[in-house]
Amino acid sequence: MSEPSGLDVATLGQLVGREFGPSDWITIDQPRIDQFAACTGDHQFIHVDPERVARETPFPRTLAHGFLLLSLAAGHRQRDFPTVGDVALVLNYGMDKVRFTAPVFSGSRVRYHTRVVAAEPRGAGRVLLRQEARLEVEGQDKPALVAELLALYVARGAD
Repeated sequence: MSEPSGLDVATLGQLVGREFGPSDWITIDQPRIDQFAACTGDHQFIHVDPERVARETPFPRTLAHGFLLLSLAAGHRQRDFPTVGDVALVLNYGMDKVRFTAPVFSGSRVRYHTRVVAAEPRGAGRVLLRQEARLEVEGQDKPALVAELLALYVARGAD
């Protein structure tokens, strides 16, 4: 992470409009899909049964769950997102405007791209950062997912 001079929670607004480099590539393989199915109980055949998918659908392989792809947003890291000097913690505040726009087949590689769209004060020492996130699928023009990620930045010493 780069460290611009003087960026703190109160000045996060300086990032509005800025796009950050993508996260690392993540391979969406069948074991990952199967583990997600086991965690959620969503064992729909289009996700977990490659033979049935080949027999009964026009799809080339199983599809990743949309919520699996969305959950990857929690761990995405932008290499060039700046360090915020006085931050005590960053809380996942949720997501807005989530859309699953294209399928992701088993064996695909994906990564997140983000752009800061707003920095909203939420009381003393707190700022809600809104980032537009797009999930790129390697070799495809259309993103697989578009969402607005919300993170609450809390400065050290904030009430």
